[in-house]
Amino acid sequence: MSSGDFPEDSQSAKLVRKAKESPFVPIGLAGFAAVVAYGLYKLKHRGNTKMSVHLIHMRVGAQSFVVGAMAIGVLYSMYKEYLAKSEE
Repeated sequence: MSSGDFPEDSQSAKLVRKAKESPFVPIGLAGFAAVVAYGLYKLKHRGNTKMSVHLIHMRVGAQSFVVGAMAIGVLYSMYKEYLAKSEE
């Protein structure tokens, strides 16, 4: 068993393998979940802000976190593929 205690063909093993290959995807998903949780928390205390404006702000925040994590992940993989190989 190569992925910890999981059988090699299980969904958990695939998830762990993919997370090791591109670590910024789980970070992006965790950030997305954090922004959504924060938005739900602030929903109760939004004051006199309209619901639609609040939802748009939360959507933009969540999308920004995911797109930022994806961009950093692409830059990291490009570094590993091109710059790290040329240094060897």
